[in-house]
Amino acid sequence: MLAPNLSGFSASLGGASRGVAKHCIFPFPCYITAMALVCVEDFEKKAVGQLEKNALDYYRSGAGEQFTLGLNREAFRRLRLRPRCLRDVSRLDISTKIFGEQMQWPLGIAPTAMQKMAHPDGEVGNARAAGKAGSIFILSTLSTTSLEDLAAGAPDTIKWFQLYIYKDRTITEKLVRRAEKANFKALVLTIDAPIFGHRRADVRNNFSLPSHLTLANFQGVKATGVGNAAVGASGINEYVSSQFDPTITWKDIAWLKSITHLPIVVKGVLTAEDAVLAQEFGCAGLIVSNHGARQIDTVPASIEALPEIVKAVGDNLVVMLDGGIMQGNDIFKALALGAKTVFVGRPAVWGLAYNGQKGVEEMLSVLKKDFEITMALIGCQSLGDITSAMVVHESKYAKL
Repeated sequence: MLAPNLSGFSASLGGASRGVAKHCIFPFPCYITAMALVCVEDFEKKAVGQLEKNALDYYRSGAGEQFTLGLNREAFRRLRLRPRCLRDVSRLDISTKIFGEQMQWPLGIAPTAMQKMAHPDGEVGNARAAGKAGSIFILSTLSTTSLEDLAAGAPDTIKWFQLYIYKDRTITEKLVRRAEKANFKALVLTIDAPIFGHRRADVRNNFSLPSHLTLANFQGVKATGVGNAAVGASGINEYVSSQFDPTITWKDIAWLKSITHLPIVVKGVLTAEDAVLAQEFGCAGLIVSNHGARQIDTVPASIEALPEIVKAVGDNLVVMLDGGIMQGNDIFKALALGAKTVFVGRPAVWGLAYNGQKGVEEMLSVLKKDFEITMALIGCQSLGDITSAMVVHESKYAKL
């Protein structure tokens, strides 16, 4: 049996919290240090312990039985990496450009509503962390920070604005004008939410936005309307049903294009047919997404839908993905299957809940390092070295 390597142990005591561990493998007192957070799951565990139930369940729950929520992760696990060896990976370049904007790496932060429920830093802290990491930040229409305050608070971050079309079209048009004025670089139209899905946890909790917070892009009832819902209902679902326009079709893309010069990205595409329509109606890009598995259960995982969409539109649209990204090899798999970049939603919220802006910065640093390790061990110096042959479904291998 090998003896434990105790070199440097004594030197580390000065910075450690002194105490005797209850279950120590050494026959002498142990000294406990704070455990490092080394993966996204670690940040999630911290967040779960800090968020109150109303907010926690809102952020983490999926629709229905939550089958697709689990599938978003399981589908990545069913993909196998095929590394190439003896390649010079002493220097890595993981930078990329999306719509002409330089990113340090192919990851951005997806739109998530009401982020001040997680931490007072809210959307501004999240966006600042994204900027420091060289990532895109997408602000939700249903944010607890206004477009203008986010622009002022994170001026150096690449910012996109996620858009819903309201029944009163003047509301949407004003949001678009404000996004343009505040130097947002793209509009992300969520197209999979004419109504909100049945999220059982929100119904059980009778979800409402805490009274000290508002939807900061609005005034009056549109700012405070995610209040107390009827018994057996969710406040956010009631708000959406009363405000969002369920009659929108692909023809409304033409209307949106007529009122803005910004590139339009549609978010929520899961089929080749809709990808082709996005191209036909003049979208600049699309995000393959099942809305974090929050709209309708038993739809495919985003990564499962990606190949048919890439095959359908090729390089005619900027194809991106969100849903299930938790580690560096998830990012790699999505890029190998044709995505130009990926987005994370919940991981950023977990970092925010854990320690505000600094928590998001730390989470992104962990995820970026993990991606760099994946790139090196697969044998890729740059994103251009990634090929589809480097990722295959598990069924390609013999069952043992």
